[in-house]
Amino acid sequence: MKLISIILLVIRVLCIGNSFSWDAVEQELVPLCDEKNVQVEIHNLYYGGCSLQQHAEFLLKDTAAYSHRVCTNAEPRVIKDTISLRQALQDGDYDYISLQQASHDSGIRSSYEPWLFMLIDTVRAYQPNARICWMQTWAYSQDAKHPNYPRYHNNQQEMWDSIMACTPKQLPVIPCGAAIQLARQTKLGDSLCRDGYHLNYVYGRYTAACVWYEMITGKDVRCNRYKNAQMTRKQRRLTQKSAHKAVKMAENAFF
Repeated sequence: MKLISIILLVIRVLCIGNSFSWDAVEQELVPLCDEKNVQVEIHNLYYGGCSLQQHAEFLLKDTAAYSHRVCTNAEPRVIKDTISLRQALQDGDYDYISLQQASHDSGIRSSYEPWLFMLIDTVRAYQPNARICWMQTWAYSQDAKHPNYPRYHNNQQEMWDSIMACTPKQLPVIPCGAAIQLARQTKLGDSLCRDGYHLNYVYGRYTAACVWYEMITGKDVRCNRYKNAQMTRKQRRLTQKSAHKAVKMAENAFF
């Protein structure tokens, strides 16, 4: 009998992020991929509260500032030695590389340039074949106590409108923010955050991961049966539906 070897392609992702990418990719994305036998290798460069300006300054100084978190099907989450952005960009080829703004700056247009342009230019130089994407962050809960929430008059809708207005047009969007906002319009209500701005561990993080799952696999997350042990089937249905709708909005250039 002839043995047939099957080569499983691995989707490699690099997130140039902060705690919001931690929420989005480090807990639920690998289990979602596992359920459909999708092989992934997620590299999250974490520096708490990191803005585009801070990312650019770390790049210019080649500072090894990032906690390097790697999530794979075999090892769901491993924290490696600190690393610089340049080192990460030289560590093999990636399929997707995401950029994002610090949540508190996400609706402030003047906080984006010239740093976003510099980061895109550098990423393209090191990774010409990668798809560079924009991870859209989410507005805070209505009752959030974040010290920078007053920038948006402590108003969730104002913050969300500002984020939408600032979402870069030159990059494909990973619409985590839109998915969270859509989920808030369901029976889940304004309950997706655990502290007013970071996502809760049950269905908040799951919602953002569902967006990522669709974006990197091209598969409809509504057909994915995985849910974490604390979720109800209704919560899975509502979050998956919100994530799928957000992705379709992004694909149809509604951002």
